Amino acid sequence: MENYYEKLIRCRDAVRAKTDFQPHIGLTLGSGLGPVAETMDVVASVDYKDIPGFPVSTVPGHAGRYLFGYIGGVPVVCMQGRVHYYEGFDVHDVVLPVRVMGLLGIKTLFLTNAAGGLDPNMEIPSLMVIRDHMMFNFPNPLIGPNLDELGPRFPDMSQVYDPELRQVLHQTAEKLGQKLAEGVYIQLTGPSFETPFEVRYYGAMGGGAVGMSTACEAVAARHMGLRVCGISCIANLGAGLSGAPLNHEEVIAAGDMIAERFSALVTAAIPAIDAVC
Repeated sequence: MENYYEKLIRCRDAVRAKTDFQPHIGLTLGSGLGPVAETMDVVASVDYKDIPGFPVSTVPGHAGRYLFGYIGGVPVVCMQGRVHYYEGFDVHDVVLPVRVMGLLGIKTLFLTNAAGGLDPNMEIPSLMVIRDHMMFNFPNPLIGPNLDELGPRFPDMSQVYDPELRQVLHQTAEKLGQKLAEGVYIQLTGPSFETPFEVRYYGAMGGGAVGMSTACEAVAARHMGLRVCGISCIANLGAGLSGAPLNHEEVIAAGDMIAERFSALVTAAIPAIDAVC
Protein backbone atom coordinates (compact mmCIF):
# COMPACT_ATOMS: atom_id res chain seq x y z
CA MET A 1 0.00 0.00 0.00
CA GLU A 2 1.27 3.44 -0.94
CA ASN A 3 2.40 5.50 2.06
CA TYR A 4 1.67 9.17 2.51
CA TYR A 5 5.10 10.45 1.46
CA GLU A 6 4.91 8.36 -1.72
CA LYS A 7 1.51 9.96 -2.37
CA LEU A 8 3.06 13.42 -2.02
CA ILE A 9 5.80 12.53 -4.48
CA ARG A 10 3.26 11.08 -6.92
CA CYS A 11 1.21 14.31 -6.75
CA ARG A 12 4.32 16.42 -7.24
CA ASP A 13 5.41 14.32 -10.22
CA ALA A 14 1.92 14.58 -11.76
CA VAL A 15 2.18 18.37 -11.57
CA ARG A 16 5.74 18.29 -12.92
CA ALA A 17 4.51 16.24 -15.89
CA LYS A 18 2.30 19.19 -16.84
CA THR A 19 4.74 22.05 -16.15
CA ASP A 20 8.39 22.51 -15.21
CA PHE A 21 7.71 26.02 -13.88
CA GLN A 22 9.85 26.73 -10.79
CA PRO A 23 8.00 28.91 -8.23
CA HIS A 24 9.64 30.94 -5.47
CA ILE A 25 6.46 31.68 -3.50
CA GLY A 26 3.29 29.70 -2.85
CA LEU A 27 0.07 31.73 -2.54
CA THR A 28 -3.11 30.22 -1.12
CA LEU A 29 -6.37 32.05 -1.84
CA GLY A 30 -9.35 31.71 0.52
CA SER A 31 -13.10 31.96 -0.04
CA GLY A 32 -14.04 34.84 -2.31
CA LEU A 33 -10.40 35.85 -2.83
CA GLY A 34 -9.80 33.88 -6.00
CA PRO A 35 -10.03 36.95 -8.28
CA VAL A 36 -6.55 38.04 -7.15
CA ALA A 37 -5.30 35.33 -9.53
CA GLU A 38 -6.46 37.59 -12.37
CA THR A 39 -3.42 39.78 -11.61
CA MET A 40 -1.10 36.88 -12.47
CA ASP A 41 0.74 36.45 -15.74
CA VAL A 42 -0.28 32.78 -15.94
CA VAL A 43 1.93 30.36 -17.86
CA ALA A 44 0.36 27.05 -16.73
CA SER A 45 -2.74 25.77 -14.95
CA VAL A 46 -3.25 22.37 -13.32
CA ASP A 47 -6.70 21.37 -12.06
CA TYR A 48 -6.69 19.46 -8.79
CA LYS A 49 -9.00 16.85 -10.32
CA ASP A 50 -6.29 16.03 -12.87
CA ILE A 51 -3.78 15.10 -10.15
CA PRO A 52 -4.32 11.46 -9.09
CA GLY A 53 -5.20 11.21 -5.39
CA PHE A 54 -5.33 14.98 -4.92
CA PRO A 55 -8.15 16.35 -2.70
CA VAL A 56 -10.71 18.48 -4.55
CA SER A 57 -12.78 21.16 -2.79
CA THR A 58 -16.58 21.10 -2.78
CA VAL A 59 -16.96 24.66 -1.45
CA PRO A 60 -18.38 27.54 -3.57
CA GLY A 61 -15.75 30.20 -4.19
CA HIS A 62 -12.88 27.69 -4.48
CA ALA A 63 -11.93 27.10 -8.12
CA GLY A 64 -9.75 24.07 -7.40
CA ARG A 65 -6.53 24.49 -9.35
CA TYR A 66 -2.87 25.43 -9.20
CA LEU A 67 -1.92 28.45 -11.28
CA PHE A 68 1.73 28.93 -12.23
CA GLY A 69 2.97 32.30 -13.35
CA TYR A 70 4.34 35.68 -12.36
CA ILE A 71 3.14 38.35 -9.96
CA GLY A 72 5.26 41.47 -10.10
CA GLY A 73 7.88 39.49 -11.98
CA VAL A 74 8.17 36.86 -9.24
CA PRO A 75 7.53 33.18 -10.10
CA VAL A 76 4.53 32.07 -8.04
CA VAL A 77 2.34 29.00 -7.69
CA CYS A 78 -1.15 29.99 -6.62
CA MET A 79 -3.66 27.68 -4.99
CA GLN A 80 -6.95 28.99 -6.30
CA GLY A 81 -9.11 27.22 -3.76
CA ARG A 82 -8.30 24.85 -0.90
CA VAL A 83 -9.88 21.88 0.83
CA HIS A 84 -11.16 21.92 4.40
CA TYR A 85 -11.35 19.45 7.26
CA TYR A 86 -15.12 19.97 7.50
CA GLU A 87 -15.57 18.58 4.00
CA GLY A 88 -14.66 15.18 5.39
CA PHE A 89 -11.01 15.13 4.41
CA ASP A 90 -8.34 13.76 6.71
CA VAL A 91 -6.17 16.57 8.07
CA HIS A 92 -3.17 15.12 6.22
CA ASP A 93 -5.03 15.58 2.94
CA VAL A 94 -6.03 19.10 3.96
CA VAL A 95 -2.36 20.10 4.10
CA LEU A 96 -1.31 17.94 1.13
CA PRO A 97 -1.57 20.80 -1.42
CA VAL A 98 0.77 22.98 0.67
CA ARG A 99 3.24 20.12 1.08
CA VAL A 100 3.20 19.52 -2.66
CA MET A 101 4.03 23.21 -3.22
CA GLY A 102 6.96 22.74 -0.85
CA LEU A 103 8.14 19.76 -2.88
CA LEU A 104 7.79 21.89 -6.03
CA GLY A 105 10.45 24.17 -4.58
CA ILE A 106 8.77 27.16 -2.95
CA LYS A 107 10.66 28.78 -0.08
CA THR A 108 7.85 31.00 1.20
CA LEU A 109 4.14 30.38 1.75
CA PHE A 110 1.71 33.31 1.65
CA LEU A 111 -1.60 32.23 3.18
CA THR A 112 -4.88 34.11 2.87
CA ASN A 113 -8.38 33.40 4.09
CA ALA A 114 -11.80 34.88 4.71
CA ALA A 115 -12.54 35.08 8.43
CA GLY A 116 -14.93 36.37 11.03
CA GLY A 117 -13.87 39.30 13.18
CA LEU A 118 -13.82 38.96 16.97
CA ASP A 119 -13.61 42.69 17.71
CA PRO A 120 -16.98 44.50 17.43
CA ASN A 121 -15.13 47.66 16.40
CA MET A 122 -13.54 46.07 13.33
CA GLU A 123 -14.26 47.64 9.98
CA ILE A 124 -16.03 45.21 7.63
CA PRO A 125 -14.53 44.19 5.31
CA SER A 126 -10.92 44.74 6.35
CA LEU A 127 -7.54 43.03 6.22
CA MET A 128 -5.59 41.58 9.15
CA VAL A 129 -2.00 40.38 9.15
CA ILE A 130 -1.78 37.11 11.07
CA ARG A 131 0.67 37.41 13.96
CA ASP A 132 0.04 34.02 15.56
CA HIS A 133 -2.60 31.33 15.58
CA MET A 134 -4.43 28.77 17.69
CA MET A 135 -5.92 25.51 16.46
CA PHE A 136 -8.90 25.06 18.78
CA ASN A 137 -10.16 21.45 18.95
CA PHE A 138 -8.48 20.94 15.59
CA PRO A 139 -6.12 18.00 14.89
CA ASN A 140 -2.45 18.79 14.37
CA PRO A 141 -1.40 17.81 10.82
CA LEU A 142 1.87 16.39 12.16
CA ILE A 143 0.15 13.64 14.16
CA GLY A 144 1.26 10.17 13.05
CA PRO A 145 4.63 8.87 11.87
CA ASN A 146 6.97 11.79 11.23
CA LEU A 147 7.92 12.43 7.63
CA ASP A 148 11.65 12.77 8.15
CA GLU A 149 12.02 13.69 4.48
CA LEU A 150 10.03 16.86 5.19
CA GLY A 151 11.11 17.96 8.66
CA PRO A 152 11.85 17.10 12.30
CA ARG A 153 9.58 15.22 14.71
CA PHE A 154 9.20 18.22 17.04
CA PRO A 155 9.41 21.43 14.96
CA ASP A 156 9.58 24.78 16.73
CA MET A 157 6.51 27.00 16.36
CA SER A 158 7.77 30.07 18.25
CA GLN A 159 7.39 32.29 15.19
CA VAL A 160 5.13 30.57 12.69
CA TYR A 161 4.35 33.85 10.92
CA ASP A 162 7.71 35.34 10.00
CA PRO A 163 8.28 38.73 11.74
CA GLU A 164 10.26 40.12 8.81
CA LEU A 165 7.53 39.19 6.34
CA ARG A 166 4.86 40.69 8.58
CA GLN A 167 6.85 43.91 8.56
CA VAL A 168 7.03 43.75 4.76
CA LEU A 169 3.24 43.46 4.58
CA HIS A 170 2.75 46.51 6.82
CA GLN A 171 5.32 48.54 4.89
CA THR A 172 3.73 47.61 1.59
CA ALA A 173 0.28 48.57 2.84
CA GLU A 174 1.58 51.91 4.08
CA LYS A 175 3.04 52.68 0.65
CA LEU A 176 -0.36 51.93 -0.87
CA GLY A 177 -2.15 54.12 1.65
CA GLN A 178 -3.78 51.09 3.25
CA LYS A 179 -4.14 50.29 6.92
CA LEU A 180 -3.67 46.72 8.15
CA ALA A 181 -4.72 45.34 11.48
CA GLU A 182 -2.65 42.58 13.08
CA GLY A 183 -3.89 39.80 15.30
CA VAL A 184 -4.23 36.15 16.25
CA TYR A 185 -6.16 33.80 13.98
CA ILE A 186 -8.12 30.93 15.53
CA GLN A 187 -8.86 27.87 13.41
CA LEU A 188 -11.90 25.73 14.18
CA THR A 189 -13.26 22.72 12.35
CA GLY A 190 -16.49 24.22 10.98
CA PRO A 191 -18.64 23.94 8.99
CA SER A 192 -21.14 25.63 11.31
CA PHE A 193 -20.38 29.21 12.18
CA GLU A 194 -19.54 29.94 15.80
CA THR A 195 -22.14 30.68 18.47
CA PRO A 196 -22.24 34.12 20.14
CA PHE A 197 -20.76 32.62 23.32
CA GLU A 198 -17.89 31.05 21.38
CA VAL A 199 -17.19 34.37 19.66
CA ARG A 200 -17.04 36.18 23.00
CA TYR A 201 -14.83 33.40 24.43
CA TYR A 202 -12.31 33.49 21.58
CA GLY A 203 -12.25 37.28 21.70
CA ALA A 204 -11.60 37.22 25.46
CA MET A 205 -8.69 34.85 24.82
CA GLY A 206 -7.08 37.49 22.62
CA GLY A 207 -8.19 36.24 19.23
CA GLY A 208 -8.60 38.70 16.38
CA ALA A 209 -10.26 36.50 13.79
CA VAL A 210 -11.78 33.05 13.51
CA GLY A 211 -12.03 30.71 10.55
CA MET A 212 -11.86 27.16 9.23
CA SER A 213 -8.47 26.96 7.48
CA THR A 214 -4.90 28.29 7.38
CA ALA A 215 -3.35 27.40 10.75
CA CYS A 216 -2.90 23.71 9.94
CA GLU A 217 -1.35 24.68 6.60
CA ALA A 218 1.04 27.05 8.37
CA VAL A 219 2.13 24.26 10.74
CA ALA A 220 2.79 21.89 7.83
CA ALA A 221 4.76 24.59 6.02
CA ARG A 222 6.92 25.41 9.04
CA HIS A 223 7.58 21.69 9.51
CA MET A 224 9.10 21.80 6.02
CA GLY A 225 11.19 24.85 6.88
CA LEU A 226 9.18 27.27 4.74
CA ARG A 227 8.83 30.90 5.72
CA VAL A 228 5.18 31.82 6.28
CA CYS A 229 3.05 34.96 6.27
CA GLY A 230 -0.69 35.35 6.21
CA ILE A 231 -3.56 37.78 5.78
CA SER A 232 -7.18 37.34 6.84
CA CYS A 233 -9.94 39.16 5.00
CA ILE A 234 -12.38 40.00 7.79
CA ALA A 235 -15.59 39.31 5.91
CA ASN A 236 -18.07 39.67 8.76
CA LEU A 237 -18.28 40.13 12.50
CA GLY A 238 -18.64 36.95 14.53
CA ALA A 239 -22.06 35.76 15.66
CA GLY A 240 -23.70 38.05 18.19
CA LEU A 241 -21.49 41.05 17.44
CA SER A 242 -23.60 42.52 14.64
CA GLY A 243 -27.03 41.05 15.37
CA ALA A 244 -27.26 39.64 11.85
CA PRO A 245 -27.27 35.93 10.93
CA LEU A 246 -24.17 34.62 9.14
CA ASN A 247 -23.98 32.94 5.75
CA HIS A 248 -21.33 31.92 3.22
CA GLU A 249 -22.73 34.26 0.55
CA GLU A 250 -21.80 37.17 2.83
CA VAL A 251 -18.21 35.89 2.90
CA ILE A 252 -18.06 35.77 -0.90
CA ALA A 253 -19.61 39.24 -1.18
CA ALA A 254 -17.06 40.68 1.27
CA GLY A 255 -14.27 39.23 -0.86
CA ASP A 256 -15.74 40.98 -3.88
CA MET A 257 -15.95 44.27 -1.96
CA ILE A 258 -12.32 44.21 -0.90
CA ALA A 259 -10.91 42.45 -3.98
CA GLU A 260 -9.28 45.53 -5.51
CA ARG A 261 -7.57 46.52 -2.27
CA PHE A 262 -6.53 42.94 -1.52
CA SER A 263 -5.18 42.38 -5.03
CA ALA A 264 -3.17 45.59 -4.92
CA LEU A 265 -1.62 44.59 -1.60
CA VAL A 266 -0.74 41.04 -2.67
CA THR A 267 0.64 42.19 -6.03
CA ALA A 268 2.88 44.79 -4.38
CA ALA A 269 3.90 42.61 -1.43
CA ILE A 270 5.08 39.55 -3.36
CA PRO A 271 8.13 41.23 -4.97
CA ALA A 272 9.02 42.75 -1.59
CA ILE A 273 8.69 39.35 0.09
CA ASP A 274 10.78 37.69 -2.60
CA ALA A 275 13.49 40.31 -2.12
CA VAL A 276 14.02 39.35 1.54
CA CYS A 277 13.67 35.60 1.01
